[in-house]
Amino acid sequence: MSDAGAPVLDVRGLTRSFTQGDVTIEVLRGVDLSVGPGEIVALLGPSGSGKSTLLQAVGLLEGGFGGSIRIGGVEAAGLDQQGRTEMRRDKLGFVYQFHHLLPDFSATENVVLPQLIRDRPPAEAQARAERLLTSLGLGARLTHRPNQLSGGEQQRVAVARALANKPALVLADEPTGNLDEGTANVVLQEFLRLVREEGSAALIATHNERLAAQMDRVLRLHEGKLG
Repeated sequence: MSDAGAPVLDVRGLTRSFTQGDVTIEVLRGVDLSVGPGEIVALLGPSGSGKSTLLQAVGLLEGGFGGSIRIGGVEAAGLDQQGRTEMRRDKLGFVYQFHHLLPDFSATENVVLPQLIRDRPPAEAQARAERLLTSLGLGARLTHRPNQLSGGEQQRVAVARALANKPALVLADEPTGNLDEGTANVVLQEFLRLVREEGSAALIATHNERLAAQMDRVLRLHEGKLG
């Protein structure tokens, strides 16, 4: 982890509420957090604590949030839809509980495609995809489609895809929550190793204390506030 440089992510006074009938539900209630370059931060909290809502905000996936979100020093509130799309493409990587791989494409192709969207030459994209997947133990599975891979292997492909464009920040929402305990531990270890090797920062939501303890720092979210 590097202490040098400004935060990759700087969130101040983040709020989010939903209205159901006459009732207003405050999901995020003034969240402040920062993630430094190369830092891996666990966002720990029970189901319903607001972890996914916070990651959706930071990932610029939804509107309706109050407060400030700065990614790489750029204020997200000042971006139009195209700017937000480019920010997600150029600065962020995403890993979800469910892998969301494209079923008709091979493991390698799933990791190549986001690179092509960023105009990386096809040969370079192919070489990087193969290197990332091989480093995750999938060197013999490069041409397999998702339905030919185990759950753990599918999630490894999702990790490689998230890191394909060398994002400044990786956002992960319960990335091992759909795996059995043994597989979850192995996949998380490989995930953390690769993030560190690539030099990205990461904010990883989990409800698992043991997994959170393996990260650089733990933030606890309870009833919409960090404690």
